[in-house]
Amino acid sequence: MARTRYAPDRGLTARMTATMFLLGLVFVAFVAAIIGIGAAYHASSAGIALIAIVLAGGFAIGSFFYSDKIALRTAGAVEVTREQAPRLHGIVDRVCALADMPKPRVAIARTDLPNAFATGRNADKAVLCVTTGLMSKLENDAELEGVIAHEMSHVAHKDVQVMTIASFLAIVAALLIRIAFYGELFGGGRGRGNNNQNAALVMLALMAVSIVVYAVSFLLIRLLSRYRELAADRSGALLTGQPSALKAALIKVTGEIGKIPSRDLRTAEPLNAFFFAPAMSLRGGGPSLSSVFSTHPSLQRRLDELDKVQRQLNQAG
Repeated sequence: MARTRYAPDRGLTARMTATMFLLGLVFVAFVAAIIGIGAAYHASSAGIALIAIVLAGGFAIGSFFYSDKIALRTAGAVEVTREQAPRLHGIVDRVCALADMPKPRVAIARTDLPNAFATGRNADKAVLCVTTGLMSKLENDAELEGVIAHEMSHVAHKDVQVMTIASFLAIVAALLIRIAFYGELFGGGRGRGNNNQNAALVMLALMAVSIVVYAVSFLLIRLLSRYRELAADRSGALLTGQPSALKAALIKVTGEIGKIPSRDLRTAEPLNAFFFAPAMSLRGGGPSLSSVFSTHPSLQRRLDELDKVQRQLNQAG
């Protein structure tokens, strides 16, 4: 974590570390399976895997260095000056002063969807984006400050680096699935020779292993994403000292998102991993299929965690 005044959360950090460790084990098992496939069929599957790794590395590096530009373009956001958005800049200034971290570039996306996100490979290259829908719904500055403190916590915790590393294995597996699928579709099973038969079997085996690895890594990444959202809620609330304001913002934002037409929510889905709240409804606290696949914890889980922060602050005071 960067040297800021954001409080560390050792419990959630331990969980995130464990998740990254599991992803590492999956990667080792994946490499072993690829080697085993090549040995079993007397074919070279390493070349195909190397192509996927190189391509995945390119995607990951591009995402790491250009995440701010990609996210702003996807959101249709534009950077704004202090004169154009004095209220927003003033709140960002306060949060950055509290956190003792550089001020990010500030952008606004003109949409009724009430949301915000912050991204960038480090604090010096960060950008914070807030939608017009969020600013109109959160007229209380303390609530908007809570949201911004949450988002800047992602920057302080270097979440872009963490999620880029975590996503690398899933990208490799997804590319191998495509390579194996199209290799089998366009000639993997043609011909009668042993080489052609081996090639087809290698492609099918690679596809099967890659599907399993992708599914496992996808679920672990989603779990990691939910952990980091809880960590951002907690550290943001501790920084401002007003968990109740963040709770109020969460309730308002989730309620307003529920009123947005499904068609509009689907267009915003590519930014779900960045958003303060996902472009979907996750109110319940119990386990469900949607909660397992979600990038964010349920609303109730987030509110319960903020109640714990409030009790912690009351005891300290």
